[in-house]
Parts: sequence; C-alpha cells; structure tokens
Amino acid sequence: MQGEGRRAAVIGGSLGGLTAANLLRDDGWDVMVYEKSPVPLDGRGAGIVVHASTVRYLLERMGFEIDAISCPSSTLRYFAPDGSIVHEQPSTYRFTAWNTLHRNLLAGIRDRHVLGHALCGIDTAGDGPVELRFANGVVEHADLVVAADGFDSTVRRRLFGTVAARYSGYVGWRGVVVESDLTADTFDLLADAISYSVIPCSHIVAYPIPTAEGSVRRGERLVNYVWYRNVAAGAELEELMTGTDGTLRAASLHPGAVQTRFIDEMKSAADELAPALTEVVQRTPEPFLQVIQDIETPSMATARVALLGDGAFSARPHAAAGTAKAAEDGWKLVAALRAHDTIADALRSWEVGQLELGRQLVARARDLGERSQVRNTWMPGDPDLSFGLFGPGR
Repeated sequence: MQGEGRRAAVIGGSLGGLTAANLLRDDGWDVMVYEKSPVPLDGRGAGIVVHASTVRYLLERMGFEIDAISCPSSTLRYFAPDGSIVHEQPSTYRFTAWNTLHRNLLAGIRDRHVLGHALCGIDTAGDGPVELRFANGVVEHADLVVAADGFDSTVRRRLFGTVAARYSGYVGWRGVVVESDLTADTFDLLADAISYSVIPCSHIVAYPIPTAEGSVRRGERLVNYVWYRNVAAGAELEELMTGTDGTLRAASLHPGAVQTRFIDEMKSAADELAPALTEVVQRTPEPFLQVIQDIETPSMATARVALLGDGAFSARPHAAAGTAKAAEDGWKLVAALRAHDTIADALRSWEVGQLELGRQLVARARDLGERSQVRNTWMPGDPDLSFGLFGPGR
C-alpha cells in the first residue's frame, strides 16, 4: 500500500517523528508534523552514538557523507581515578549531535511542519479518519497517526492508558565543552576516543561531537559527556530537579535551569574521576540534568495509530540506542505499510516486532545500569557493554 491520496499526521517533531515524516512523504503520503513546542526544538548540545538506523535517512535519501555529520573514534579507553589507563581497545564508534540530526531531518519536511500544536484530544472511533484536537483550537483529521510525542506521550495516555515511568535510582549529569577550551594534554587524550572513568556506583563517558552549527573540525568540536550519579527517589530527587524558576521537572533540566548549589557540588565531586574527565566536567559552562528512567508500553498500535520512539519504550542510555530505536520504528513502519493492503493490517504486523525490540532494549539497558550504579560489576573490556540496538555490538 502506497500513501497516495492518504493523509498522515505525525505528533511530535523530534528525531523519530521527523524520520517517520520524511519516510512517509517519500512514499506519497500527505504528511503534516505537529510539534507542541512554540519555539524551535534544541537538543542542548546533547551527543548521540551513531548506529546505522540513526543516520540511514541522511545517508540513503539525502546524500550526506558520514564524515560530514559525525566524529570518529579510533580508541575506547578506560581511565583509573589517578589518570592511568586501565583498559584500551580499538573503536569504530562514531558520534553526532542531536542538533545536527534534527536540523538536517527538518530540512526535508520543513514545509509540512508546524510549531505550537499541543495535542489534547484524539478520537479513533468509527471507520473514518482519526480526529486530532489541539490546544490552540485547531482540529485536524488523518488516515494514519504516528505518535512520536516522547516519554510523556499524550497519545499513549489517551489510547493506551497510563504507563508509569520506572525511576532508575540515578540521574545523568550532561554537558559539553569546546575542545579548544581544554588543556593540550586533555585534548590529546580525548580527541580521538570514547573515554570512561568508573568509580564505585558511578561512571562517566565522554566523546567528541559536532558543534551546534555542525562543524566536525578537530579543535572546534565539542566534548560531550554523561556522568551517572545515584540520587534517592523522593525529596532528594525532587529538590535536585526543581529548576531555578521553582518548577519541578519530571524528566530533565536544561542548561541554565539547574540550581547553582547542585552544580557546585557536582563539580567538586568530579575530583573523584580521572583528571582528564575532571577537567571536562569542571570546565562545563552550563551542565544540565536528565532523570534516568524506563518506560514500557504493552501496546504500540491501534487500527490507525502507531506509537513509536520514547512514547512506547524509553530505555536507559547505556546501550546508546534510543535514537536508533525511534528511527528503526519509522523504517519498519513504512515497510509494513508497503507490504499490506490496509493500515490496520500493517500496524498489527509492525507492532509485533517493534514491541519485542523495545522490550529487549529496555531490559538490556536496565541490566547495564545496574552493573554500574548498584552491583559494581561494570568491567572494562566486557563485550556485553558494547553499544547496539539489537544487542551488544549489533
């Protein structure tokens, strides 16, 4: 089934939604992307590990070269707290930035993308098109709805009920530093590597990514890191996640919103890390925070609605495959639509495989997090720690 004469509405304009929208448009669907944010999205400089699914659209359909949108690494390196190297092995990982992917995916669908459309109601009753009601008063209809509206998905709540997020017991402190702001020794250690420092019940990982403008030139790039630190649920977590404006955030605090006292404590505690990574953390202009949690939905589809990306499964970052999973959902969705005569049959077939993939990814990432943050069994060089959407190294 091709999309000619059919309308698709994509709810959410982040990476998964844009990938799905571009693919559907390529297949002839009349696509519109509805993003709830009134201002253009910004990935805050966050880094992304490149998997085949992550950049497949940019390479296959838009003609990008991988070197133009990502940074390579030749070495995977673990540092002891004193700075000595405890493990080293060749690496073929590549890294990009959320902003790099978003800017280029958006370019392909910009004329069919609108901001300031927060979905508040959806009606799938009857055999006709799905009705979508937005908080700004707009009402739209679509033959197919792709719900890519993130971990707090409105579509998921309306159609599949409440799915509680499971807090991991730790947060990710994130940040970026311009390579030229680092000392020469630190730059030399980190520029061509993915670097770890593991300490009791915690670890940090760092790697180079493109700048906000997309530069991949050495010395201009950014060093991106995530430092996982345990924080007790309840009052301690709530206080940490209360921004400088006094608002408690459930999932993340963006740069500039984290209370100064918590930043000061975090930078002081960074002395426990290997010196190169201590320097990266302490030179971060505006660290930001991500609550690490799991989300698993029991269903991903109705007769005309597909739930993809974090809206269906939100896995801890340790397998580095969340963005790849969202993109893969989109590729598999379009393949299923092509292979079936009706939307309902296509979504029924698509759901089976994507549910299994999501469950496996969440379970694997949860185990990896427990090894580091709880059991202290995260061992440098263990092949099970390899990134991958379909399994370690896959």
